[in-house]
Amino acid sequence: MSLFDKLVILTLPLVPRSLVGKIASRYIAGETLDDALRVVQELNGVGCCATLDVLGEFITRKDEAEAAVTEYLLALDRIREQKLDANISIKLTMLGLKLDLDFCKDNMRKLLRRAKELGNFVRIDMEDSSCTSDTLAVFSELRQEFDNVGFVMQSYMRRSLPDIQEQMRRQKQVNVRVCKGIYVEPRRLAYKDMAIINRNYDLLVQRLLENGSYVGIATHDEKLVWNAYRLIDKLNLGQDRFEFQMLLGVDEELRDLIVSDGYKLRVYVPYGKQWYEYSTRRLKENPAVANKILRSVLGMG
Repeated sequence: MSLFDKLVILTLPLVPRSLVGKIASRYIAGETLDDALRVVQELNGVGCCATLDVLGEFITRKDEAEAAVTEYLLALDRIREQKLDANISIKLTMLGLKLDLDFCKDNMRKLLRRAKELGNFVRIDMEDSSCTSDTLAVFSELRQEFDNVGFVMQSYMRRSLPDIQEQMRRQKQVNVRVCKGIYVEPRRLAYKDMAIINRNYDLLVQRLLENGSYVGIATHDEKLVWNAYRLIDKLNLGQDRFEFQMLLGVDEELRDLIVSDGYKLRVYVPYGKQWYEYSTRRLKENPAVANKILRSVLGMG
C-alpha cells in the first residue's frame, strides 16, 4: 500500500459528504428503487441485464431485516411489472444472519418463493470471512428447496476451491458468481499476491464450467475476460452456461466490448439510503480505487 493510499484512508472521514456523493454517483444508482429501476432500464436499452442490490449489511435489529425483505419483494414485483431484465442480489447479514440463523433463512425463503413465482432469481452475496461457512450452509439448505438461488465465490480466499468442490459434490449443477474479493482478510485466509488470485480465479471458473455449472464471470480485468473467452471456446460452451458481470460505472468500454462480442453481461446495480456508508467502506477496503477516483476529482490525473 502506497503512502498516498494510506493518506486516503486516514483522510476519508474528513472528506465532505457532498464530495463522497460526487464520487459515488457513478457507481451507485441512487437512494430509491425508482432510481435503480431507471438505471436498469437504461442498461437493458444498451444490451445489458442487471442485478439489484439494496445497500446495507450487518443489521442489528430484526425490524431492519424485515424492512429489507419488504424492499426486495417490492423490487421483484416492479421488475416484473416493468418487464425489466434483472434479478436481485442479497447479503445475508442484511437479513439477520448474525442475529438469528433461522430468522435469516425464513427471510430468504420469502424472497426465493416470490422470485420463483415471478420466474426470477436470487443471488446470495459473499461477505467477509466471518460469514463464509454460514453463507454456504444457508445456500446448501435452500438449494434443496429452490432451484432459483445462487452464491458467490471469491478467488482471493484460500478455501474457495475446496468450497466449490464440496458444493459441486452436493449438487451436480450450481449457479456461482466468481469474483476476486474485496474484504480485508489476513494472509492465513486470503492470498495477497495478485498473480495467484488471478490464477485461482481462472481455476475456479474452469472447474465450474467443466462441471456443467452456470457461472457469472464477474471481473473488470481484461486478462481474465480473455482467459474466459479462451475457455468458453475450448469447451465449446453455449450461451446458456455463463454470463459476464461487472459493477455499475466501472470500465464501461470493456462492458460494451463484451456485449458487442455477443455475450450476456449483467451489471451490479446498488442503491439505497446507505450509499454513504457503503461508499466510504468500499473506498477504505480498496484504497487503490480511492486513489484513482480522488486524483481524478482533484484533477491530478
